[in-house]
Amino acid sequence: MPSPALFRTGDAIAGFITRPRLITNHSPLPPAHPMSQRILMLVGDFVEDYEAMFPLQALVMTGRRVDVACPGKKAGDHVVTAIHDFEGHQTYSEKRGHNLAINADWDAVDPQDYDGLVIPGGRSPEYLQLDPRVLEIVRHFFEANKPVAATCHGAMILTGADVVRGRRCQAYPSLQPELVRAGALWETPSAGLDSACVDGNLATAPAWPANPAWMRQFLRLLEGGLQDRAAAELA
Repeated sequence: MPSPALFRTGDAIAGFITRPRLITNHSPLPPAHPMSQRILMLVGDFVEDYEAMFPLQALVMTGRRVDVACPGKKAGDHVVTAIHDFEGHQTYSEKRGHNLAINADWDAVDPQDYDGLVIPGGRSPEYLQLDPRVLEIVRHFFEANKPVAATCHGAMILTGADVVRGRRCQAYPSLQPELVRAGALWETPSAGLDSACVDGNLATAPAWPANPAWMRQFLRLLEGGLQDRAAAELA
């Protein structure tokens, strides 16, 4: 019998992430099983709270492994989240959120090890888009046609990586000019910012009210990846 496969994830309690914990798989998984999929989430300080917490917990719930990674940080560190809310002002408000646990060493991240990528919004994309390695990692997922989910200001990283040319995209409305300049085809979000858009391997959304629709589309893309893997195994 092969040795148990160990990986780290986070304990989700009352909407925030506490300490990492170990999960053990005692038997090999079939290639088309969701637990065989490994997802990378790119975060940084003041990532939007709901846009990181919701996909993390939703993907873990389906049995997938999610590695939360941040440039300059290692497993056991954390980033601070920001809560963006819509309270009747001319733009969103911003409040401090929770501490989000990092469970992957940035220096050890190899994009070839992952089946999908999640890019939340918030303030962190403002500076993550300036990191050459972040952009290199993002380009890998597009070159390999792996599922990518980006929401809200996460689109700033997509434009920085020059991967949206000719693609339909949604994002927070203030990013429309930047996306159009990068060659994207702007798709107007719903009035409640609860819509999602899919173009090929890319699922985008305008803000956290779209989390259910956004993750629904991303999961469909991941399921397609499982079917492709199963077909390849049978070929």
